[in-house]
Amino acid sequence: MTDVQQTEEELAQARARALSSPLRLRMLRLCAFEARTNKELADLLGINPGTMLHHVRTLVQTGFLAPDDERTGAQGAREIPYRATGLSWRTPLTNQSVLLLETMRQQLEGVDPAQVQVTWLGLRLTPENRAELERRLYELVQEFKAMPADVGGDTYSLVTVLHPDHNPPSAGRE
Repeated sequence: MTDVQQTEEELAQARARALSSPLRLRMLRLCAFEARTNKELADLLGINPGTMLHHVRTLVQTGFLAPDDERTGAQGAREIPYRATGLSWRTPLTNQSVLLLETMRQQLEGVDPAQVQVTWLGLRLTPENRAELERRLYELVQEFKAMPADVGGDTYSLVTVLHPDHNPPSAGRE
């Protein structure tokens, strides 16, 4: 194995580790539309700023966050805001279903249940129809992801989960 291949493999492993934390995924979401400082992230997520700095550095080193221009804070202190690069959108996650569901659970803490729209239904699909559903959902999500953020718009999270349902047909029925 060459040094370049080893470096690429090490980077892939570091990125997988960086995205294995619901906290870091929440940080990326908070930095998706505007740059935020370490202190702002710590305040928003209820984390000690020193601990937050470790997570910010991890995301910067792996390319998921990038620093914006330095600015002066309210009390004259030097601040570096960070913005999500969008790399996480294209990076596969390890054990993504459990990780994303835990991240979503954390994000829903304190949200008024009346403001959460949930759709859950059971489907019986042929492999061809399942592939069509997956393709259409992916295209729709990609279409909205490619759109510029609505200035002054509210932020939302969208999660879709398609999984095998342990609901076999009754005996003698197909």
